Amino acid sequence: MHHHGYTWLGEKRTFDKESTRRPPGQAPTATSEQEVHERYREAVAVFPASDVPPVQTAHWLMKPASAVQGTWEEPKEAGAWLGRQLTDFAPRFASAHDREATRLVLLVGAAVERLAWGGDVSLGHYLRGTVFHSVALVTCSPNRSEPGLPCPTRQPGS
Repeated sequence: MHHHGYTWLGEKRTFDKESTRRPPGQAPTATSEQEVHERYREAVAVFPASDVPPVQTAHWLMKPASAVQGTWEEPKEAGAWLGRQLTDFAPRFASAHDREATRLVLLVGAAVERLAWGGDVSLGHYLRGTVFHSVALVTCSPNRSEPGLPCPTRQPGS
């Protein structure tokens, strides 16, 4: 078992557009449901190559291997990377509560515990203005919630 790290920084309105954050399912059969058809077409075209965080954390594994920011064998190593991500962006977090050092340490500790039993971690923070920061750690080989998803090409930890 190992863990992949992913990050995204972008406009809140892009993050809020769910059609680009969900993988395509089966094509709808009813032609009168134009909105559903448009969402499906958009998902087919955009989801696989988009760096926008998926709605389900495990679906990061469906993205290109180039989206992987690092890979770690040990949960503590992945947690250290998560801590660096949070520390780097904390001064820009919109909420003073989210910037508290004790809170960040507790988040990293909880993430390490979750990774140790094979869970995934997904955190997101609004930054000042209209920007959203997302960071995720996804367990692979296999993923607990989506064991059928293949693991992307492994990349060394950062």
